[in-house]
Amino acid sequence: MKTVIKILIAMLLLLALIAVISSASADKQTYIVHMDRAKITNTYNSLGNSKLWHQTVLDSVADVSSQEEHEATPPELIYSYETLFFGFAAKLSAKQLESLKKIDGFVSAIPDKMLSLHTTRSPQFLGLRGSKGLWHSSDLHSDVIIGVVDSGIWPEHVSFQDHGMPPVPARWRGTCEKGTKFSPSNCNRKLIGARSFYGGYLALGGKINGTEGYLSPRDSDGHGTHTASTAAGNLVENANLFGLANGSAAGMRYTARIAVYKVCWPGCTTVDVLAAMVQAIEDGVDVLSVSLGSVSVAEPYYQDYAAIASFLAIARGIFVTFSAGNSGPNEYTAVNTAPWLMTVAASTIDRSFPTTVKLGNGQTFEGSSFYTGKATKLLPVVYGKTAGRKGADYCIAGLLNPKLVKGKIVICEQGFISFAAKGEQVKLAGGAAMLIMSPQGEDLDTMVNFLPDSLLGALASEAVRKYVNSTKTPTASISFKGTTYGTRAPKVAMFSSRGPNLVGPDVIKPDVTAPGVDILAAWAAGTSPTQLKHDKRIVLFNIISGTSMSCPHVSGIAALLKSKHRNWSPAAIKSALMTTAYTTDNRGKPLADLAFYGPATPFALGSGHVDPIKASNPGLIYDITPEDYVEYLCSLNYKDSQIALFVEGFKCPKKATMQPGDLNYPSFAVNFKHKTQNISITYKRIVINVGIPRSSYKVLVEEPKGVSVIVQPKILKFKKLGQVLSYKVSFIGLNKKKTVPSSSFGSLVWVSGYYRVRSPIAVTWK
Repeated sequence: MKTVIKILIAMLLLLALIAVISSASADKQTYIVHMDRAKITNTYNSLGNSKLWHQTVLDSVADVSSQEEHEATPPELIYSYETLFFGFAAKLSAKQLESLKKIDGFVSAIPDKMLSLHTTRSPQFLGLRGSKGLWHSSDLHSDVIIGVVDSGIWPEHVSFQDHGMPPVPARWRGTCEKGTKFSPSNCNRKLIGARSFYGGYLALGGKINGTEGYLSPRDSDGHGTHTASTAAGNLVENANLFGLANGSAAGMRYTARIAVYKVCWPGCTTVDVLAAMVQAIEDGVDVLSVSLGSVSVAEPYYQDYAAIASFLAIARGIFVTFSAGNSGPNEYTAVNTAPWLMTVAASTIDRSFPTTVKLGNGQTFEGSSFYTGKATKLLPVVYGKTAGRKGADYCIAGLLNPKLVKGKIVICEQGFISFAAKGEQVKLAGGAAMLIMSPQGEDLDTMVNFLPDSLLGALASEAVRKYVNSTKTPTASISFKGTTYGTRAPKVAMFSSRGPNLVGPDVIKPDVTAPGVDILAAWAAGTSPTQLKHDKRIVLFNIISGTSMSCPHVSGIAALLKSKHRNWSPAAIKSALMTTAYTTDNRGKPLADLAFYGPATPFALGSGHVDPIKASNPGLIYDITPEDYVEYLCSLNYKDSQIALFVEGFKCPKKATMQPGDLNYPSFAVNFKHKTQNISITYKRIVINVGIPRSSYKVLVEEPKGVSVIVQPKILKFKKLGQVLSYKVSFIGLNKKKTVPSSSFGSLVWVSGYYRVRSPIAVTWK
């Protein structure tokens, strides 16, 4: 959950954890080790004995290393991966790792890493309403199971009650684990599975408080409860936060079952995420929702175990959704970019919580706040050196001077700590209210605070600073308008991570955008709305922001589509969501980018904003098989040992069968060398008719600047449902003597009556 501030907090927490790890573990590190299943000896050649073989391998490493290097401690086995992925997670020294590499059957070892956790109105905003439409379509199938990999769940919450639900599906193989303040009886016909995974976190030196951290699936953070209810929470009337955003809350597929896999304590390790995702696959989930990822850049797919586990999932028909990350607005910041994943950006909905900030000179600006009290009086304003010591402009503990702050409005810059933590410091110092400044962009996603406050966008912030710095006795007042509807939307959030795709530049990422700003959903009763220890308030629902919030929206919508189209593959569902996404807002204007004051590009919003109604009837779909994805990996020149992480026993052909851009993806990423002159790149695509049996589709192309686009054929004529037709599209980079930007954008649309099957085009010159 996030604004830009939350990223800084997460990074500081990770740095603190790393410091603990380095002092506690010397040169030992946790690795995910892939072994060749074919090398297991007959003695251990059964599913039940794989773990014994893994331990025997480590014991042999311990024997060798102790003889050669006098190692003080033996290797520590953390997890044994025995089924879909064959290998283990272990804590090893550098010398022990070298010994392991010499063992017959060793394939690879990748260091563990820390990951970060990246609604009353949003269903209506998405066109999901009451007793009609897609929610109540007569051909929907029940019993879709959504697996949520996150920080756990608060099982007693009203959003997870099972009134009127049928028995748990017989195909379900999961369980509800016993742990701290959690027992199997906490599960029901709604929450049908709950597990926790913490071996990797403990191996990295993490600590879990048995009473507050809950060594169990119980959520002590709130994030997991929020995401689970967004995807599949029950209908709850009069849901609100302190009276704000009041209405009927519901998950996108509110009749779906939920299975929870807790991996964040608060840090989340790849070791635990891999174990959880593999377990979810074995348990029998239909959809996986994962609102977490790297806080750094995307990694090659063979080093990204979330991508590897996700491939294992889609190979078994499971749809997988990941958040794109909250490291925007810089380019190349999107993570979770494997082509088999649905990567989701975050954008606003048409609900807001506006304030009016009036300065002493008469200027007024609109901001945002969850405060529900009366307007402030016209009060003195302090900022920076007029509020305390050097650094007081960030409102960090110990820097504000109570003598200067008492009874005044304090200006706080974003950074280092959360908005609520700043508010806590202002209140402790005696401040009457707070204005939060934005350094960039017009995001107004805020959070619960302790006193009257308002978040201002960058333009308003600059005007306020200018006023305060030019006036000896600056004053201001803040008034609060509560909840309003009809705001221009959607707009892409500034914090939402952006493309291009660093790992696979021939695939546009993110794929789509969805509601992720100021989303109201269920909250853990053991956690305050600010997540600060001194905050003793308890809320049933909370409003937070991030791609963590947009991800479960798409997971729930995917569950809806899976209910309606049981025979569709994960790629088909993804295609339907992408090709029906829209790129104009509720004013008929291009979707805006809150970071750059202009239209959002495919590197910010992917194919556009999801539309579940249209996605349920897309006309055409672009399907991709697991074998197609493996061929794509071969086109990236991956080695056999790297391919083996995804599928065992496969060897890439000596001569490539495809170029990366030939993957049957519902969008087009085209890359030209910087000095390209009239060079043509041609891609092939295959579409399947799922609309009207006898139909013709005509192509419409919006050419990117500096590129000529030729499509053959220009008309696709279908005679029946399920018919497969192909086309080729050539992109010709024009002479570089003409001035063109480093990237330009367009679209290719197949049109037939009601249907508009749209694919964005992103062209980059490198």
